[in-house]
Amino acid sequence: MVDYKLLHALATVVECGGFERAGDMMGLSQSAISQRIKALEVRLGQPVLVRHPTLAPTPAGQRLLAHYQQVQLLERDLHEALPTLEKAAPRLRIAINADSVVTWWADAVADICQSEGVLMDLVIEDQDVGLKRLRDGDVAACLCATPQPIAGARCLHVGDMHYQPLASPSYVARYFPDGPSLNAFQHAPAIVFGPHDQLQHQFLAQWGYQGYFPYHLCPSSEGFVRLAAAGIGYGMIPQRQAAESLQSGQLVSIAPGHGLTVPLYWHFWRHSGQLIQRLTERLSHLTL
Repeated sequence: MVDYKLLHALATVVECGGFERAGDMMGLSQSAISQRIKALEVRLGQPVLVRHPTLAPTPAGQRLLAHYQQVQLLERDLHEALPTLEKAAPRLRIAINADSVVTWWADAVADICQSEGVLMDLVIEDQDVGLKRLRDGDVAACLCATPQPIAGARCLHVGDMHYQPLASPSYVARYFPDGPSLNAFQHAPAIVFGPHDQLQHQFLAQWGYQGYFPYHLCPSSEGFVRLAAAGIGYGMIPQRQAAESLQSGQLVSIAPGHGLTVPLYWHFWRHSGQLIQRLTERLSHLTL
């Protein structure tokens, strides 16, 4: 039998990225957390964590984490059926892209959070890499651009996000006076969300440009728009997020009529319980 006290320690260490912070969250000493992880490894007969160069679950640890995520959700269903059991507020750990959080996500999940007392733990990941978190057992569900579900999981297409290459009018006049060109792309500073963000590369590929381009890194959706509006660079911004700035003329497209459409897929484990099912049902009726 699995000792879920030990699994809880493993999940907290991975979530916090270290033993000390995990101990603080659980109200235990770092030594006590280490002992629980060691006890789990002794019982399993193999390591559950890789300590170097960075802390990460082993394949066995990933399997245990995925199992623990599903058990947590199924236990919530048991509490609903047997209300006399002690019940904690359900917490959903979800990998999601920042652009969804800053545009439509809050409206989509507000009623479920309010009616069911759900606490969300959102892990911000680019839409191209979020599925790895689910595969590693770090999250209960994820929203990403990958249509192929992993083994034991399902996926649902929830809609598409439309991006435009936007910048300030002064920036466009300076770097793109004659519109997009290979020479302009080579010299015009872009804005990229993070090292895994491929939207800029996909846009440039539409124009046949595959080479180097200067860019700023800005892992903040709000900051991303502010940098573009300040004339610091151009970037791929969700049309929904930029609507007011486009209407006011604060932002304009460097290539009118061109952009990117990114599909979003909701991935979740098959046996995730009724809460995930209700959230999935809610997402299935979205209009992005």
